[in-house]
Amino acid sequence: MATERLVVIGGDAAGMSAASQARRLKGPDELDIVAFERGHFTSYSACGIPYWVGGDVAERDDLIARTPEEHRARSIDLRLRTEITEIDVAGRRVRALALETGETYWTGFDKLVIATGARPVRPPLPGIDAPGVHGVQTLDDGQALLDSLDRVAAGRRRAVVVGAGYIGVEMAEAMLKRGFEVTVLNRGEQPMATLDPDMGRLVHEAMDGLGITTVNGAGATAVRTGADGRVEAVVAGGVRYPADVVVLGIGVEPETTLARAVGLPLGPHGGLLTDLSMRVVGHDDIWAGGDCVEVLDLVAGRTRHIALGTHANKHGQVIGANVAGGYGTFPGVVGTAVSKVCDLEIARTGLREKDARAVGLRFVTATVESTGRAGYYPGARPMTVKMLAEYRTGRLLGTQIVGREGAAKRVDIAAVALTAGMTVDAMTALDLGYAPPFSPVWDPVLVAARRTVAALRRAGTA
Repeated sequence: MATERLVVIGGDAAGMSAASQARRLKGPDELDIVAFERGHFTSYSACGIPYWVGGDVAERDDLIARTPEEHRARSIDLRLRTEITEIDVAGRRVRALALETGETYWTGFDKLVIATGARPVRPPLPGIDAPGVHGVQTLDDGQALLDSLDRVAAGRRRAVVVGAGYIGVEMAEAMLKRGFEVTVLNRGEQPMATLDPDMGRLVHEAMDGLGITTVNGAGATAVRTGADGRVEAVVAGGVRYPADVVVLGIGVEPETTLARAVGLPLGPHGGLLTDLSMRVVGHDDIWAGGDCVEVLDLVAGRTRHIALGTHANKHGQVIGANVAGGYGTFPGVVGTAVSKVCDLEIARTGLREKDARAVGLRFVTATVESTGRAGYYPGARPMTVKMLAEYRTGRLLGTQIVGREGAAKRVDIAAVALTAGMTVDAMTALDLGYAPPFSPVWDPVLVAARRTVAALRRAGTA
């Protein structure tokens, strides 16, 4: 039997999970695996970078799940600091550029995995490429930011974070822990646009309480530099915000430059489109996974772009199985995400109000305030839960939670309910674990479900 060659573009979660799974199922005599990574690292937790920058994670290497040497020991030909600059679909080959030497060469493939990830949104503003302005997506990015922080002299040190989504609030916390005065410039109505504005307001209030200055309705228009060429301020709404360092927390977008150049199918958010097996639509021997693809939102019935390591690793497992002749599918997501800023926990799953309206769903909402433990038990902290349910059917559409210890992971209850297509009425009967140190008799999620059932009844639909 002739040996096939699998080429993998991208050496992080999706790419190396696919390569590793394929190797488990087929040995080197059956499948030759060549993986290209333009950075210095493989198989690391990009989601952990803010916590490394903030000092919660002591060492960079703590974020690495598997080193290049470990991959190579499993007969995966992993080539670091090598960028793929072109895909020749018809010729079944890729062009590689060795970044250290400038050498270019072609490598043929029988099967191809595209796992090129995402790139930080970098708006085309004057001064945006100045030293001291950082997007944070890779370990190399994180190291560059830490090096930049070390350049800032002792005394009053100021950081400006542009954007107030997950990356923005996490990096704001990291800068605060590093001893910087932090200003967050947010173009939107409230921070955390992944929440409804009423829930985002709770995040804003908490950030203010931590000493983080959040300016809403403030889209950055320019980055100003000093005599040394480094950043010294960000301009937004005609106001100049001094900065020794700037972190871009606007979000990320799929890195699909290579795919776009050869006409591979892209979705409305710019990500690659795949079928349930993660095979690129219309291409039998090309798969894609991770932050460069769009996935089906099981609640909205549309594709969306979600950059999360959980999905990327699952994509890789599915791709690796299929590449090696096995079988796997990735059915879709419900949009679950959690984050924190200091001790405030933030979670959401399913649809926001504007998401539901965008797909033509009518709905009711309910918001409750509760605690994560029995009210009489020491350490009980407040928690706010908001729930959306479909008009008439009562089907759960989404849940958002903002609170202290024990708040964020409660969203998993709602994520399971969404995946199962449960109604809020059915949720009220869920048999959840109870003891005073962990929950009130009625868990906050179930209280929200009960309140939502009442809202449906008032609307005449239940």
